[in-house]
Amino acid sequence: MRVHSRASRRRRPASAATLLVALLASAPAALAQRPGIPEGHAEYVRSHYTKFEHRVPMRDGVELFTAVYLPNDTSKSYPMLLFRTPYSIGPYGADKYRELLGPNPEYDKEGFIFVLQDVRGRFLSEGEFVNMRPHVAEKSGPGDVDESTDTWDTIEWLLDHIPGHNGRVGQWGVSYPGFYASAGAIDSHAALKAVSPQAPIADWFWDDMHHHGAFILPLAFNFFSSFGVARPEPTTEWPERFDHGTPDGYQFFLDLGPLGNVNERYFKGEIDFWNRVVAHPNYDEFWQSRNILPHLENISAAVMTVGGWFDTEDLYGPLETYRSIEENNPGIANTLVMGPWPHGGWRLGGGEALGSAEFGFKTAEFFRDLELRFFKHHLKEEADPDLPEALVFETGANRWRRFDAWPPGGVEQRKLFLHAAGGLAFSPPPADSAGVDEYPSDPAKPVPYTMEITTRWARDYMTEDQRFAARRPDVLVYASEPLEEDLTLAGPLTAELWVSTTGTASDFVVKLVDVAPPSTLTAAERRARRARRGPPSGPEDRGNHQMLVRAEVLRGRFRNSYENPEPFVPDQVAALEFELQDVLHTFKRGHRVMIQIQSSWFPFVDRNPQKYVPNIFEATEQDFIRVTNRVHRSPEHPSGIRVGVLPR
Repeated sequence: MRVHSRASRRRRPASAATLLVALLASAPAALAQRPGIPEGHAEYVRSHYTKFEHRVPMRDGVELFTAVYLPNDTSKSYPMLLFRTPYSIGPYGADKYRELLGPNPEYDKEGFIFVLQDVRGRFLSEGEFVNMRPHVAEKSGPGDVDESTDTWDTIEWLLDHIPGHNGRVGQWGVSYPGFYASAGAIDSHAALKAVSPQAPIADWFWDDMHHHGAFILPLAFNFFSSFGVARPEPTTEWPERFDHGTPDGYQFFLDLGPLGNVNERYFKGEIDFWNRVVAHPNYDEFWQSRNILPHLENISAAVMTVGGWFDTEDLYGPLETYRSIEENNPGIANTLVMGPWPHGGWRLGGGEALGSAEFGFKTAEFFRDLELRFFKHHLKEEADPDLPEALVFETGANRWRRFDAWPPGGVEQRKLFLHAAGGLAFSPPPADSAGVDEYPSDPAKPVPYTMEITTRWARDYMTEDQRFAARRPDVLVYASEPLEEDLTLAGPLTAELWVSTTGTASDFVVKLVDVAPPSTLTAAERRARRARRGPPSGPEDRGNHQMLVRAEVLRGRFRNSYENPEPFVPDQVAALEFELQDVLHTFKRGHRVMIQIQSSWFPFVDRNPQKYVPNIFEATEQDFIRVTNRVHRSPEHPSGIRVGVLPR
């Protein structure tokens, strides 16, 4: 049995990403509509800063378009805060100002020299844009450029040409800009003192584009339909966004049919990176070269990596970025912050809830104060923010935890075993037991990943009540008895399944779910609600609510190798082992632990034809077949999830 783990991935050659924070971090018009920016803040920025535009030369002669906002108060010097993005630093023109300069409005009032740059080949910068540009480990001349050298050259130019700085530079970015922040820390410029990669893309085969080899359809399609349009000449304009013609993404992507229809109907072969994705369905050198993790070395800057437990795009990236920096750069200040947020959800909102999940207080506001203190400490030499090695939010218990390491020490490794009649327990199947649970998997009727009607990613699906799926005949459900005491899981989860199929290719989705008691109200609260007239008020009864805690998918062809896929042998038992990413979650006393298993998760994951074809992008309508999948549970085939239990 092969373990599909972060350790085995890191041993592979070098590979390295995203969509939605393009609007969050780059488009001023979008920011103007977002809550969290105080009324009148745009006027504050314009009255307190002066904007300059520069073309900054790189070592190979390419010039990168860069906007610099200088504080009008010249009585003191300021550190520079650098933001590099493929999503536009507009509005363009020295008399046209962004509404927000830093990560949030408090930075603008605190006072920094804000530097924003279009990366190579995007918008008004010269050169060729390369998605997740591979890092050049061995550089032999000025032509060997990557995002690390472009950052270094930019900082060097700024130090020589921008007045009023104090010689210290910080860098930050969320999502794709988070990748540029990570890359900028490699071989750190001496003036680069603090870096915060937030939801950083690390390896595009694992972030955004695929999960254990399963293709993430709406991200890739929606993103590249506009971002992937060629830019032959510098421009200030975004390509037009794709119009699906319907709000119903499930139906749109179902009607799309085989993935080959994307080019046939819509892209017409004109989206270069989509064509590359189609040509590279496996984890080959194309993807491996875009993995930045092995190159996160020679970092001298302090690093604070940030991620969200409910980030549907980049959960892999922050966890692996933190680990790689920790392993490759002993002795530096390296902190991981993981909060209860969706992608970029810590930037401007309150962070007190996501979908039906409530966290008890404004977690994002708490983080933003900490983030500002991190940069002020390293860039302005102010008081130490007293950051732990890992500051992690414990969902379920709704509290921040401080750890000396992540995953934390003292975690007990245990396994939750699948049992007969939908049971789930830490005890293995009895010696005399043998069983199998089967379910249909029909590509014509795939299991939806959300109840929300949207053509985009459903932002809240990672906390969504899973009863809509649990009631389907093509979803297996296993649940523990009500817990007699709190149970806290910490660190990575690993699915260990023994499966068989009547076909030759299937996906397997495993979901960890927290099930509330039959009623979450006291008897007095229930009586009070019944006595009221009109709309319900007071606390909500979440009886039997099934909150999604973590979910992941493995494309079965990759069960033994991501580079060399292979079909299933029909009706032959096969072992699957794959990680579900990390958690820090407490199942409260009286709750139940649930595992759900299914073979589609649509349209988050594209439909598997279930008939093996070497390149799934070339599957035809005839390749999509209905199969029966089975999960085996016995002493010989002990299916379940391996978890880390944190002592209380």
